[in-house]
Amino acid sequence: MTKLTNLTMTEALKGLSSKAFTATELTKAHIDAMQTEVARGTKSYITETPELALAQASAADARYTKGDARAMDGLPIGMKDLYCTKGVRTTAASKILDNFVPTYESTVSQKLFDAGCVMLGKTNLDEFAMGSTTITSAYGTSINPWSGKDPARANRQLVPGGSSGGSSAAVAARIAMAATATDTGGSIRQPASLTGTVGIKPTYGRCSRWGIVAFASSLDQAGPMTRSVEDAALMLREMSGYDPKDSTSANKAVPDFTAMCGQSIKGMRIGIPREYRIDGIDPEVNALWQKGADMLRDAGAEIIDISLPHTKYALPVYYIIAPAEASSNLARYDGVRFGVRVEGEGLNGMYENTRGAGFGKEVRRRILMGTYVLSAGYYDAYYLKAQRVRRCIRNDFDTAFAKCDAILTPASPSTAFGIGEKMDDPIQMYLEDVFTVTLNLAGLPGICVPVSLAQNGLPFGLQLVGRAFDEETLFKAASALEKAASFTALPPMVAA
Repeated sequence: MTKLTNLTMTEALKGLSSKAFTATELTKAHIDAMQTEVARGTKSYITETPELALAQASAADARYTKGDARAMDGLPIGMKDLYCTKGVRTTAASKILDNFVPTYESTVSQKLFDAGCVMLGKTNLDEFAMGSTTITSAYGTSINPWSGKDPARANRQLVPGGSSGGSSAAVAARIAMAATATDTGGSIRQPASLTGTVGIKPTYGRCSRWGIVAFASSLDQAGPMTRSVEDAALMLREMSGYDPKDSTSANKAVPDFTAMCGQSIKGMRIGIPREYRIDGIDPEVNALWQKGADMLRDAGAEIIDISLPHTKYALPVYYIIAPAEASSNLARYDGVRFGVRVEGEGLNGMYENTRGAGFGKEVRRRILMGTYVLSAGYYDAYYLKAQRVRRCIRNDFDTAFAKCDAILTPASPSTAFGIGEKMDDPIQMYLEDVFTVTLNLAGLPGICVPVSLAQNGLPFGLQLVGRAFDEETLFKAASALEKAASFTALPPMVAA
C-alpha cells in the first residue's frame, strides 16, 4: 500500500470510507513524519498541535463508524499562521503577536473543521504575509524540501516561496496533506510553483477574510495548497461561501468544483498574453510555458494570442496600494489592546518601542512606504493614480476574456533559488510577483499547476487565470494540464 503520507486527500477519503485505515492512523503517520529530523529542518510549522489533531481524528473515526462522515473527515492539514484559531497561538510570524491566542475562530478555519479536517499545526510564513521567501518570518526561514541538481547550489538551502512558504513546504514534504494559505500578490501561486504543489487563489470575495490577519484588505484572499488539482477543488469548495461578518464576501452559490475535474476542454480558448514575455527572463521559462500551451492544445483547446497592455504598470501599482493598506491595517498593533508591549517614555515612547521591537525590517519598510503614499500632498499623486491604473488592468482582462475562456502564464520567473541569493535587493524580491500581482489587482482567480522539472532538477509550475467567479472553468483546464503533464516527481527527502 502507498505510504499514508503520500496519498492525496481524494485517495485518503476512499481509504477512510473503505476502512483500509483510520483517521487516527492517517493523522499519526503525519505527526510521526513531522517529528523526523529532515522534516523539522524544513521549518514548515511555527506551532504544532498533535494533541488537538489526534482528538479531531478520533472524532472523525467515530463519525465514520456511525456512517455519518463529513466531506473532509479525518484529513490532516496545516493552517497558515495568519488564520485566527480559537485557543491556539496565532502569530502572523511576527514578534509583535508572539503571545496572541485568539478567543475566536476564523470563518475559513471553522468551515474546514466543520467539514472534518484535522489541524496538525500552524504553518510558517513571511511576517504579516509580506515577502516571497518566508525569510522575513520572526520564527526562522522555511526550507524548500527540493534540493535540485545544480552543483553551484549543492550545499545551499532553497526557499519554498512566500508568503505561504510554510504551507507549500509542508505539503511538498508530505507532513500535511494540504494547507490553507493566503494570496495578496502571488503568495499561493508562486510558492506552489517553487515546490511542485497545486495552489489556487480564488476570486476576491469567494472565501471570507474574517478572522484572517489583514495585510492589504482589497487584495488578500484565502485559498488552499494541495497535492493535486482535485484536492484543491475539494478544499476550496469547503472553504468558500458567503459570510455576513465580512463585508467583501460575495453572496454567491458555491459550485461543486470537483465535478469539473477530468472534463474535456475541447474547444476551450486559452489566451497567451504577449506582454508576459518579459525581456531578460530565463529562456527555459518561455520553453516550459510553450510546453504547457502545447499540452492544452493537444488536449483539445484552442491557443490564441491576447494583449494585456497595462501589465507593465502592475508591479508599481501593487507596491503603492498594498503598502498603503498595510500601513492602515497594521496601525492597530500599538501595544495597548493585544500583542507584545514594550514600555517607553510616555504613550508615544511606548508606541515607538513596541512597533520598533515587534515589526521586522520588511514590515517597517512597507509601513513607511504606505504612510508616505497616503500622506497629504502625495495621496493624489500616488494612491489615487494607482487605483485608476488598477481599473485599467481589470479592463484589460475583461477585454481579453471576450476572446478566451482562460489565460495561461508562468507563475514565477524562476525555479526555487538559494536563501541569500536575492535578499539584499528588495526590488529583485518584488519581481518574484511579476506574473501574479495582476490577478490580485483585478480580483480574478488563478491556479498554479506543476508541469515539469527544469534542467536544474527543480519543479516549475504554470498559472491559469479565469474570469471572476468562474473557478469551474479553471479547474477543468487545470485538470487537463495536470493530466497531460503527469508530474509525479517527489522531493529527495520524500523519495528517499
